[in-house]
Amino acid sequence: MNLAYRDIRHNLFRFFLTCLGLGLLLGVVLAMIGIYKGLVVDALTIARSPAIDVWVVEANTRGPFAEASRIPGDTREAIARIAGVTAAGSITYQTVEAEHGGGKLRLYVIGFESGRPGGPPEIVEGRHIGRSHYELVADRSAGLALGARIRLGRSTFEVVGLTRHQVASGGDPAVFMTLLDAQKLQFDLAPSAARVQVARGVGGASRDTVNAVVARLQPDASADAVASSIQRWKHLAAITQEAQELILTRSLVDRARRQIGLFTSLLLIVSAVIIALIIYTMTMEKLKQIATLKLIGAADRIIISMIVQQALALGFIGFAIGALLIVNIKDYFPRRVVLEADNVMVLGLIVFVVCLVSSGLGVRAALKVDPATALGG
Repeated sequence: MNLAYRDIRHNLFRFFLTCLGLGLLLGVVLAMIGIYKGLVVDALTIARSPAIDVWVVEANTRGPFAEASRIPGDTREAIARIAGVTAAGSITYQTVEAEHGGGKLRLYVIGFESGRPGGPPEIVEGRHIGRSHYELVADRSAGLALGARIRLGRSTFEVVGLTRHQVASGGDPAVFMTLLDAQKLQFDLAPSAARVQVARGVGGASRDTVNAVVARLQPDASADAVASSIQRWKHLAAITQEAQELILTRSLVDRARRQIGLFTSLLLIVSAVIIALIIYTMTMEKLKQIATLKLIGAADRIIISMIVQQALALGFIGFAIGALLIVNIKDYFPRRVVLEADNVMVLGLIVFVVCLVSSGLGVRAALKVDPATALGG
């Protein structure tokens, strides 16, 4: 006879409500872990999408994501001639707001050169940009459908392709357009401002400016060696892909990452305390029944087994409810929620250990019960 099963069946509704409440709490913990991982993944997405090895930026800066960087567009030709470089491309990055669907739409605009590194990594619907002007590829999270037209700056663009999971570190969906269109959007002044600049005698400045030049190397080439070679030119800075990712995770999103990490740790501690209190309370409510079992000669191992089995059942069912909840609603979060199998398994292991430790409190209280209390009023 399984006493844990019979006791749970006797109070099935209350046990289910307890599991549901614990499941919601563990679901929040899982969600915070997923948000934490998603924040890091989002921060690295745009930097990883070109699949390149070296970033060339303005001297004394740390790249187009952490600091402002402007270099001449023809820098690409010089970088392409360096030994070990197989392909180089110019890129611009900027954040814009546009009117769409009766509201404001915030976009992260990436300008790239067709046939060179820097474009969208994949097209899940539609096609790549085929014309030199007024076409763009948008991330699905922007809510732009194929064929949609959107006005950016003083030009209207048509959405010809859709990609996925391409967002900036702040969560803004990315759109890709040709470098010429992006430069016009970023560096062209409004007519009134342009007239002022012409009157000041500075209106003829070149618009061939980019935020970075990205380089893809041969498999046997050393990224550090190529970066060192570029930095000897003094007027440029070169950052390897590994260093760029380190800058993004330790600088750009470091505070948000640490804050979410701290909040997740607090939630884990709170969850452990609540699990312990629930199991201890369940045991205290059964002290008279436990005393009766002792009075009729039940062995201590039977009582211990009942408490431990109930604790593990509570933790397992609660964890399953929380995991199923988050897996089914994670796509509705405004930011990406990344649930990796190893993170879920680690949290499950933590819940298992917490349940075992918490059952120890109940076992200690149960073993101290005097069988004579079963005869009391």
